Amino acid sequence: MQSCVTDMISNHNNTMFILIDIGAFGFRNLIKNYPNRVKNIGIFEDGIVSVSAGLALSGIVPTVYGITPFIVQRSLEQLKLDYIYQNVGGNFLTTGAAYDFSKLGYSHYCPEDVETLKTLPGIEILIPGTPKQFETLFKHCSMNGRLSYFRMVDHCNKTEVDIEYGKAKVLKKGTKGTVVAFADALDVTISACTNLDVTLLYYTTAAPFDLQTLMNNIENNRIFICEPFYQGTFMTDIMPILSKGGIAVDGVGVPRQVMRTYGTKADKDMHIGLTAQNIYGKLIQFLERTL
Repeated sequence: MQSCVTDMISNHNNTMFILIDIGAFGFRNLIKNYPNRVKNIGIFEDGIVSVSAGLALSGIVPTVYGITPFIVQRSLEQLKLDYIYQNVGGNFLTTGAAYDFSKLGYSHYCPEDVETLKTLPGIEILIPGTPKQFETLFKHCSMNGRLSYFRMVDHCNKTEVDIEYGKAKVLKKGTKGTVVAFADALDVTISACTNLDVTLLYYTTAAPFDLQTLMNNIENNRIFICEPFYQGTFMTDIMPILSKGGIAVDGVGVPRQVMRTYGTKADKDMHIGLTAQNIYGKLIQFLERTL
């Protein structure tokens, strides 16, 4: 992220980078070198969303960096009214993902971020699983005049995939069913599918959603979704497929309940079933189920 932001600030005089306290030390040199265009404004998420929208209206391209729930939930109305309603663009980079801040408690969790933001018409939701994928998506979206949300993760995929904005990647072809992996759920999904005769798709753009690639790769009328956020986040997107009938959908994701357990991210993945072993077991049952 740091190199992408530095390149943007260095090469485009009409840009600003605004930190909401977190990450300020890592960007201290950029703050020093560009004091008028790189600022740490402290803990002021909802206010800075409105301020940054004002900057966008004046011709500046703002990029804001903060913690996921404080941008997505605390500032949702400002994103809706100040950006979407006024049709201006800017970039929001967040850290924390679903529960990367695993030991800080429920106030710092946000498995609902993608589903929540999908209610904003026209927003771009980018969900890279690696730093390289973030770089690809940021370079494509950061200066395009649209509201772009980048969901960054601390626990990246080890598997590197060359991706394209707005397009799903077909990683494997099979006949028994189609498995769809999103963002940082790719590694466990690949492990679960290693010896299974399935088609595997990988998504790093959540909105706009690439429905066409999914439609072209549905095998045996079965879709199994692995999503590292609220389970069912993409049901509205795939509704046009389901309305034709005869297609079964299942999967794994974060359950819609208050997460009261503490521990590491791996502990939480184990608790809710976002592991290769659990995905494999559920997938076997799903592929063998009579439709």
